[in-house]
Amino acid sequence: MQSDEGKGVLYLCATPIGNLEDITLRALKVLREVDLVAAEDTRHTRKLFSHYGIHTALTSYHEHNRQSKGKYIVEQLARGQNVALVSDAGTPGVSDPGEELVKEALERGIRVTPIPGSSALLAALTVSGLPLARFVFEGFLPAKNKERRRRMTELAREFRTIVLYESPHRLPKTLGELADTLGDRRVCVARELTKLYEDVQRGTLKQMQEKFDSQSLRGELVLVIEGCPAGGEQEPVMDGSLALSPEAYVRLLQEEGVPPSKAIKIVARLRNIPRRELYNKINKTT
Repeated sequence: MQSDEGKGVLYLCATPIGNLEDITLRALKVLREVDLVAAEDTRHTRKLFSHYGIHTALTSYHEHNRQSKGKYIVEQLARGQNVALVSDAGTPGVSDPGEELVKEALERGIRVTPIPGSSALLAALTVSGLPLARFVFEGFLPAKNKERRRRMTELAREFRTIVLYESPHRLPKTLGELADTLGDRRVCVARELTKLYEDVQRGTLKQMQEKFDSQSLRGELVLVIEGCPAGGEQEPVMDGSLALSPEAYVRLLQEEGVPPSKAIKIVARLRNIPRRELYNKINKTT
């Protein structure tokens, strides 16, 4: 279990996304035999260790200590120690700081080996009922409005199936914003995957927004969204704003500093719709 020049090996070890039985025999073997396990949340990983009788030393590695702890982990690897990296659930390095640790290890000539297993994005994708031949994974959308709107505008012209992660408290808002920007496309909302109360809902973006608007949810969710239909109104265009709904276009102008009344006037003229009609639609959705 050592790489060249006496250096250790960094194992990227996939762990269950819900059901503790969804772990491979190889992953259990690696977790028992390495010198150290770097975990996103050691409290969460200890539950897995307790279930399988694993007693390997644990250290934390997460978003808030990734620089200092990343340096420590790489030093251990350079000294010949073998380290397994795990996230709270699924495959490490996907939408978490494990990506940076891998980069640092490779720059130091340390061998990095994947231990494949559970993946929330693939699990949701396969049960979505949407096309699987080509898809794009976007992780979490930006939190800042301007960057978020720009990313959604880009996705409006994406022909491949789109996979996103989202937190429960932002779900209804995100579904509404996606409907405004992408059009009311088909979507699969997957939550609690592989757990006792696994729930997979399919419908349109607006249907799912209405469904989850008053529900109290827990845990992260996966959204699988239909790509832009060939020949549809969301075809690629030179001006990304043309892929937006009138309401979303008004919000985009406001984020750029245009006063609300002026933004409505501009969009109503460009889209050839009555200003009062657009004003009423915006007030209804706010």
